[in-house]
Amino acid sequence: MQTIILGGGCFWCTESVFSHVKGVTDVTSGYMGGDEVSANYKAVCGGDTGHVEVIKVDFDETIIPLETVLDIFFATHDPTTQDRQGNDVGRQYASVVFYTDEEQQKPTIDRVIGELRDEQGIKVVTEVHPAAQFFVAEDYHQDYYANNPTQSYCNFVIPPKLAKLKQYFSGFMIEQ
Repeated sequence: MQTIILGGGCFWCTESVFSHVKGVTDVTSGYMGGDEVSANYKAVCGGDTGHVEVIKVDFDETIIPLETVLDIFFATHDPTTQDRQGNDVGRQYASVVFYTDEEQQKPTIDRVIGELRDEQGIKVVTEVHPAAQFFVAEDYHQDYYANNPTQSYCNFVIPPKLAKLKQYFSGFMIEQ
């Protein structure tokens, strides 16, 4: 089992993608990377804590390798905009990978980002940092899309991400 923490904008969106991926055993929405000793939704959304909305992804690398987890991450969010995903703007929406051990960063994370930059010509701004303290988001944020399927923001943003998952990674997708 491995764990990686990913920030790709709104955690409702990234959580909904990875909850559909084979080999992912748990996805938890939360906050990471800020200077405060604690985090909560109101403070993080205020933009004063420096935290990023993230998901902690626990996965079985014998079913899905880290490289594929990262490929899914980069395919389902915009890694080219600093502190922004669509209409969501602010530090809390940064594109960031927090690795839990050096083996994740080198060679896998650095290689995947390098391939996006060098081979595909994508100007990746995704930050890469060692994992810091993870703050679990409030209960109502967990499984948000599954629990709020009619929420208009989710219905606008999440289905295109799930369509990309199905189009490019159907072999790793769990239909729910």
